[in-house]
Amino acid sequence: MGEAIKITRTEHTAEGVRALAAKSRDGAQVRRLLAIALILEGRSRTEAAEQSGMDRQTLRDWVHRYNAEGVAGLLSRVPPGPAPLLNERQMAELKDLVVAGPDPEKDGVVRWRCVDLREQIARRYSVMLHERSVGKLLRRLNLTRLQPRPYHPKKNAEAQEAFKKTSPA
Repeated sequence: MGEAIKITRTEHTAEGVRALAAKSRDGAQVRRLLAIALILEGRSRTEAAEQSGMDRQTLRDWVHRYNAEGVAGLLSRVPPGPAPLLNERQMAELKDLVVAGPDPEKDGVVRWRCVDLREQIARRYSVMLHERSVGKLLRRLNLTRLQPRPYHPKKNAEAQEAFKKTSPA
């Protein structure tokens, strides 16, 4: 069996590592820091791994990460998640579409709803989204769902003013 991996970082003592563990809010990082502290005290890798609830090989991997990146390397990493369905150009086009508003003759609506935008996205980009996902896209574009009251496309402003002048109120 080979020699155990040495901890090459010397900026923290076992007590210092424990103090950092006490301040951490990431439970997994705390467990890893406490395992590193046990090794810095001189305990064996097997004993430190058993007391920390991990396998000896896992502890070895964390020692490598600690040597390379320090305390920050022991934080839990979150995977990036799925790739976005619309690219940046398509998102910009969607924002322009929403800001410009619908054309009542062409689009058949006087204001955009998520269900209407979902149909536009499916027609233009061949991407099927749920209504809720369309709402999330709008929030990502810094657009709110608050909309001005829609007006009828055939309204007559002069007739409205004339009515206001002749009304008894």
